[in-house]
Amino acid sequence: MPTTATAASAFADATASDGALRRFLHGLPGVDAVGLEARAASLGTRSIKTTAKAYAIDLAISMIDLTTLEGADTPGKVRALAAKAVNPDPTDRTTPPTAAVCVYPDMVATAKAALKGSDVKVASVATAFPAGRAALDVKLADTRDAVAAGADEIDMVIDRGAFLAGKYLKVYEEIRAVKEASGAARLKVIFETGELSTYDNIRRASWLGMMAGADFIKTSTGKVAVNATPANTLLMLEAVRDFRAQTGIQIGVKPAGGIRNTKEAIKFLVLVNETVGEDWLDNHWFRFGASSLLNDLLMQRQKLATGRYSGPDYVTVD
Repeated sequence: MPTTATAASAFADATASDGALRRFLHGLPGVDAVGLEARAASLGTRSIKTTAKAYAIDLAISMIDLTTLEGADTPGKVRALAAKAVNPDPTDRTTPPTAAVCVYPDMVATAKAALKGSDVKVASVATAFPAGRAALDVKLADTRDAVAAGADEIDMVIDRGAFLAGKYLKVYEEIRAVKEASGAARLKVIFETGELSTYDNIRRASWLGMMAGADFIKTSTGKVAVNATPANTLLMLEAVRDFRAQTGIQIGVKPAGGIRNTKEAIKFLVLVNETVGEDWLDNHWFRFGASSLLNDLLMQRQKLATGRYSGPDYVTVD
């Protein structure tokens, strides 16, 4: 299968100039907002049986990027989070580990050491997260520092101001530069969909990110009022589906922020299954940016196993 490294050559003509890129992005089909929201709502009403629910809960746990992105983060907090990622439920060793632990660049080395010997990845936000308001050389230094400390994945934010001003080539070139600085680390490109105003802009941002070499496209930082929604995630899933149909390149999707319970997580998994299919039902291609979600998944998992709802006091606090 072709990789994201070949995306730039596949769209060489469309990215040759600002005008060419604008024509391509504005030539994408317009989004039927009513139809999109109706389909997302309809898929959200699907029910699943108990055995399928048990599978879905374990799958959702395995897709979580367990995240701490606070000014008060300490090495101790990061080590505790890493321990929870490796062994989410100490009372049940059959519980799968999460996909990754996501931290600021200065905490990457701590997380890497704590996760040594496990399959849990270290993800790091970069590029002046969450606002993205910094010069390119600062963003690239931020990225290189995280990679040098051992990050397996980089979550970058786009310059929303440049995107909304129509400076698409600037955003494209910035993503390309961060992709290069990321080296072997997989790159997740965050759009902050709550600030993009329209579904058309989300579709354009999705294609822009994929054309520039994103390994994942991600809805949001979790730091604004509107984060992941079924509708904006469905739109991004449609974009990666269409992108693979055109290029043969598969791109991951990560909804982040606002997904807090098992019922909501399962709705998102239904969206994945019905829109892009089983190829994306794996943590290599789909992630949840969440922390509080894990506790609810663990409580629901315990209830399925024991018939009793244990309550929040029986799971560790992030």
